[in-house]
Amino acid sequence: MRKTRIMPAVLLFIFAAAVPLFAQERLLEFDPAQTRVEFTLNDILHTVHGRFRLAQGSIRFDPATGKAGGLLVVDATSGESGSGARDRKMHKEILESQRFPEIRFVPIRVTGSMAPQGEWQYEVQGMFALHGSERALNMTGTVQISGDRFTGTAHFVVPYANWGVKNPSTFILRVSDKVEINITAAGRVTQ
Repeated sequence: MRKTRIMPAVLLFIFAAAVPLFAQERLLEFDPAQTRVEFTLNDILHTVHGRFRLAQGSIRFDPATGKAGGLLVVDATSGESGSGARDRKMHKEILESQRFPEIRFVPIRVTGSMAPQGEWQYEVQGMFALHGSERALNMTGTVQISGDRFTGTAHFVVPYANWGVKNPSTFILRVSDKVEINITAAGRVTQ
């Protein structure tokens, strides 16, 4: 009889001790040197590919609740597409990057099967600030955690006119009203 009372108590203790290991808040600190922010913009004649530099980034989240915080900052002045004339127009007339030098994302909630180690898929909901305007935006991707390091990918689409960014279309050249963003990141994981 005594063994049957002790066993549930021992199991409850083990479970209670293990829960904090999985429920602790985690912090993903991005390494800007190992992070690529790439964009794709389609037009009638061809597809434009380019990149921006990550200035800083961290996302903290609670795996138990999904609540998130942190900040990703992209240097808007670093944008380049491989064409000097197109890049000058992008910075001066489209992004107005001297006036709005940062593109920011503030995570609010993370969902997905968040494992302490290994790979998992996620969705991050947050606020995206571009061109002086802020709107809700979701990004999806994968994260691979190994020890205290992580690598990951993210994908999202920005309907940039919603943020007040001018569409670069001309009478002859028709450009999509959405830009696709792909991020490949690496950094450190802490608890």
